[in-house]
Amino acid sequence: MEVESIRKKIIEYKEQGLRLFTTSSFQTHSIPLLHIISEIDKDIPVYCINTGFLFPETLNFRDRIKALLGIKVLEVMSDTPKFMQKGSDGRMLFTNDPDHCCLINKTQPTEHLLRDFDVWINGVRRDQNANRQKMQEVQPTPFNAFRYHPILDWNSKMIYNYRKEHQLPEHPLDKKGYISIGCEPCTRRLTPDMDEREARWFGLNKTECGLHTDLIK
Repeated sequence: MEVESIRKKIIEYKEQGLRLFTTSSFQTHSIPLLHIISEIDKDIPVYCINTGFLFPETLNFRDRIKALLGIKVLEVMSDTPKFMQKGSDGRMLFTNDPDHCCLINKTQPTEHLLRDFDVWINGVRRDQNANRQKMQEVQPTPFNAFRYHPILDWNSKMIYNYRKEHQLPEHPLDKKGYISIGCEPCTRRLTPDMDEREARWFGLNKTECGLHTDLIK
């Protein structure tokens, strides 16, 4: 979808009185959508789902982008304290039950947002993995809110071109070989034999955290 069409759609939602929000992982490929939103309404809240395990570089980059774009960045976190995020063996959940770790640190906090808002502006793209290839531009969630995927048909080249045109920075870990950046314990550098999302939850046959499987109909 062209940028102007995205702008028109978001403005249309606003004129309908719908309550909009977006979430961001604050990776390099996240920034074009945040830039587009910032040019429409800097008060549309941008939620950082802070799992407590994010790279320090990601948190610093988030703060840099917030200042650069003048956007309203808020944090949402799990209600479950870290000392309770352990399995029966006493180890942290991300070591032996990453699905449950993602559930309590990412999916459940986002469920709260979906109860409070009408439209979730979401930056998923079809070229990221097989699950996302099946998504539509607008889809319902298990709650009253619906998802709007404005850059669903964008690809990496389009992301790069937009960043270059608007002189948007890249995540500091990109140059170190990290392409898909999530939580520090579960993220690896990308190697030539890996797909982009394989760098997440390395060796666990897992490419989604639940945000784009559990929170979509």
